[in-house]
Amino acid sequence: MDKFRNKFIEEATDNINDLEDALLLIEQDTENKELVERIFRSMHSLKGGGSMFGFNLLSEFTHHLETLYDLVREGIIKITKELLDITLASVDHMKLLLGNDEFDSPAFKTKHLELSVQIKKFIENDNKAVEISNIESIDNKDNSKIKTYYIYFEPESDIFKDGTNPLFLLDELHTLGNCKVFAHLNKIPEIEKLDITNCYTYWEILLATTEDVISITDVFIFIEDQCKLEIEEVANHDITINSEIIDQISKLSDERDDVGVSEILKIIKGKKEKEIALDVKAKIAKKTGTIPKLKENAISSIRVASNKLDHLMNLVSEMVTTQARLSLFAEESGDSELMIIAENVQKLSRQLRDNAFDIVLVPIETMLTRFQRLVRDLSKELNKNLVFVAEGADTELDKKIIESLTDPLLHILRNCIDHGIESADIRNKLNKPEQGKILLKAFYSGASVHIQIHDDGAGIDPEKIRAKAIEKGIIKKDNILNKKEILDLVFLPGFSTAENITGVSGRGVGMDVVKRKLVEIRGEVELDSEIDLGTTLTIKLPLTLSIIDGLLVKIAHSHYILPLSAVNKIYAIEHENVINKYNNLIVLDGEQFPFYYLREEFDLQEGEQEIEQIIIVSYEEQRIGLVVDEVVGEYQAVLKSLGKMYKKQEIISGATILGDGTVALVLDTNKIINQFSQGKLIIEKEI
Repeated sequence: MDKFRNKFIEEATDNINDLEDALLLIEQDTENKELVERIFRSMHSLKGGGSMFGFNLLSEFTHHLETLYDLVREGIIKITKELLDITLASVDHMKLLLGNDEFDSPAFKTKHLELSVQIKKFIENDNKAVEISNIESIDNKDNSKIKTYYIYFEPESDIFKDGTNPLFLLDELHTLGNCKVFAHLNKIPEIEKLDITNCYTYWEILLATTEDVISITDVFIFIEDQCKLEIEEVANHDITINSEIIDQISKLSDERDDVGVSEILKIIKGKKEKEIALDVKAKIAKKTGTIPKLKENAISSIRVASNKLDHLMNLVSEMVTTQARLSLFAEESGDSELMIIAENVQKLSRQLRDNAFDIVLVPIETMLTRFQRLVRDLSKELNKNLVFVAEGADTELDKKIIESLTDPLLHILRNCIDHGIESADIRNKLNKPEQGKILLKAFYSGASVHIQIHDDGAGIDPEKIRAKAIEKGIIKKDNILNKKEILDLVFLPGFSTAENITGVSGRGVGMDVVKRKLVEIRGEVELDSEIDLGTTLTIKLPLTLSIIDGLLVKIAHSHYILPLSAVNKIYAIEHENVINKYNNLIVLDGEQFPFYYLREEFDLQEGEQEIEQIIIVSYEEQRIGLVVDEVVGEYQAVLKSLGKMYKKQEIISGATILGDGTVALVLDTNKIINQFSQGKLIIEKEI
């Protein structure tokens, strides 16, 4: 039972997240009926599933919300800011109820009662003409909307093993309207073959309701793949109140295994062409032993536990390493047949790797609900008028990166709201729109993903940062720094220019943690700002943390991996042309490039290579050369952590195991250039 309870918690969490997302969307479009239905369905699923799996407090609480939004669907209550405030607070409480279905503290109990009272008062104040005791039957007040549906429900025989009681589902159908149920027992075997743990009963139901087919299907949402289900409209009025029709159907039900849609239609309307066709369909179904069903959608996605995906990626990583060993062995053996096999394995491993990557990639939009909620709540708390806009939300990242990225982005958004966006009075004086704007933009750039957060607020004053840094002793008064270097000071531990400490920010703990968290996932962060125009923070991230396409190179007796996504061109060059080169500049194909001689930078003894390789890599908007002894070739590198001993070596991203069992360090080309350029080489954008 615990397995199915945990499954419900996962699905309920998705429902709550979807509910929260719909509430934030409907705030911008309060007349959107589709969003109202989406909100109602989420609440309905939570209520039904909660009672089925023992979350009685959650089910009871959600029932009151469902009642409230049923009135919204009927047009009796309008969507207002006050209603959304109460509902969003209830969503937060539902998250707690999902984790704890019992009162475990006075504060928890008080909050639960307060919200319940607020919801009841809201219903009473906005619906005085409707008696609270009759709210649940409000659907039946407009008979012109009532339709009668035929439902065929046959659960699988082992349905009880999942902890499901079909009678609870029938009971829930009764809450949707007038319901007549006809049970069939003809599939019960002889007593010696009877298994008391199996379900042999199936049902035909007539349901008269104002609900649509989707709402009826939602009753069976948790067992839709464990039953045969048919739902079909048979009348545009309530036939359950006609005793003559019900008596005829009951008599047929006693005489036959099942009645079927065609017989019900004949009883209601008499024999017509349409019903003859239905009769033919029913007879064919009876002969073939099938039961007429609504057209089902093919399964397009499945739920997979995240630990299984982690295990899959680990296996793929190990396979890539083994494939490298196989390729090396085949090459050394000189066996042509073995070489062909090794090449095929390499192709298959690459395809498997790419497919595994696609599985673990998650769209950025999965984080947006939290960001939208933060902006809504914090802007209200700080009394600031602003809007949050997201672009490129379908951009995908490794789920591990997404998990590590959420908290840094939340902190950045807090800073945008607290320090960036000005108050309405100040914005009016500056001739800015009264409503501030925060834009989150995500897009692909080569083999990496860029996320930009831009606000149109006050911006950052470089002189103010410089003065604060001098005051704190971080830099000296005579230090000459460009704008980028000054702005980068905000990422130092404890650095803050906030005048006042608030509950939101200003304690000097934050941007340094943001940068450290991003570095842990091999990310980079850049800051740009203009006074009174706003601030843009750009985060650059790899698509995945586990496997990269790399360029295997050799320097002295060691192998290294450079990210293939950073490589532009490779040139062969004589050793004499790079040694003692003035200002580390070289001309290749008529273009001048700055370069670094890695053997020298790594403090290795001078080699005897007559011909060396210069690899041109991308760095920001420039191209810079890195000189190595030899380029071995492309290599799929499975990244492994180097542990605490190498934690401060920023130029090393990790290590990988080569086919012969030796270790190659994976280099970060951007950080190599950053580190080696300090005090050694001034890189001009235009030379």
